Amino acid sequence: MHATDALTEADRQITICNACRYCEGLCAVFPALEMNRHFADGDLNYLANLCHNCGACYHDCQFSPPHEFALNIPKILAEVRKDSYGQYAWPRALAPVFARNGLLIACLLALSVALFLIGMISLGDPGALWTAHTAPEGFYALMPHTAMVWIFGSVFLFAMLALAMGVRHFWRDTNAVNVVDADAPSVWQALKDAGSLRYLDGGGVGCFNEDDEPDDNRRLWHHLTFYGFLLCFAATSMGTVYHYAFGWPAPYAWWDLPPLLGIAGGLMLTAGTWGLLKAKRQRLSALRDERMTGMDVAFILMLLLTAVTGLLLRFLGETPLMGLLLAVHLGVVLALFLSMPYGKFVHGIYRTAALCRYAMARRHGLRKASKAEPKATDAAAARG
Repeated sequence: MHATDALTEADRQITICNACRYCEGLCAVFPALEMNRHFADGDLNYLANLCHNCGACYHDCQFSPPHEFALNIPKILAEVRKDSYGQYAWPRALAPVFARNGLLIACLLALSVALFLIGMISLGDPGALWTAHTAPEGFYALMPHTAMVWIFGSVFLFAMLALAMGVRHFWRDTNAVNVVDADAPSVWQALKDAGSLRYLDGGGVGCFNEDDEPDDNRRLWHHLTFYGFLLCFAATSMGTVYHYAFGWPAPYAWWDLPPLLGIAGGLMLTAGTWGLLKAKRQRLSALRDERMTGMDVAFILMLLLTAVTGLLLRFLGETPLMGLLLAVHLGVVLALFLSMPYGKFVHGIYRTAALCRYAMARRHGLRKASKAEPKATDAAAARG
């Protein structure tokens, strides 16, 4: 017995796939499922997060609708994948809040923080919000550096802790019945596969859209988003090094390393997230789990707004718009951090973990969990 109807249906479809094996050359999911004959909940969650939802198997399958077997592996794995985000979330009580109204919650959170900051700035100095700030301290004249570090540093650390706990629960549950042995070469292979989006090519033809024409644009948009995000994170990290290691506080001239990294990352992130939103509208509807649309769009939109407001703050930072832009930018960033562990962001973390497990299984095979190892068969037991 499985914990949800989606897991039960996934087991039915995957069992048929395991007998057919026509699609084993398309991606990692099919060689991975062929290593096993019976699937626990953790096994199905592992396969769901290994899937890149390219749609190639749906088009190649002789048993897809209207056949009576009605196989649609991308869609059922998308449903299981969505459920796994809440199943492994920490604290779990926060997961339903974002899952039910992800886009609304994220937007309201960003707006609330922005209005709070606007009110705080206006109470301190009513004219400061609409004044051009050309002093050396820049926007720190509106919000002190120490306050910004404490507030946003605390939220960021909470998000990192929640993500770490989530991937811990995921790994324990997927290893509860069939165990893999870890090694450095497998981890390195998984990181290369994740960084290159190796399995997002539909077996070489790309991802399928409503016009039934496969293309590889999703790979491009994902790469721009991911590496743009990393450049923005590198800009913040470099600014931290400048401030604490060398005693060089912000703001920095545009030709300094933190602004250059931030501008490049912001432009890539803007292009990538805009492309992902466009690609989401064009995706073949038969492959989508509509329940996840709100949280998916919320995450992508928060990334897009973070990039756009950050770029505007950089280029209009010495104009009277600086105070308003700062409040909006910080509100969006805070909403992004708080929603990260409960929405689409975790799919990159879990997918990398799934790729690690796949590489380890390919290298060493599977073995049954011994009595000394955890026997959890669901996420609740895995959290024990």
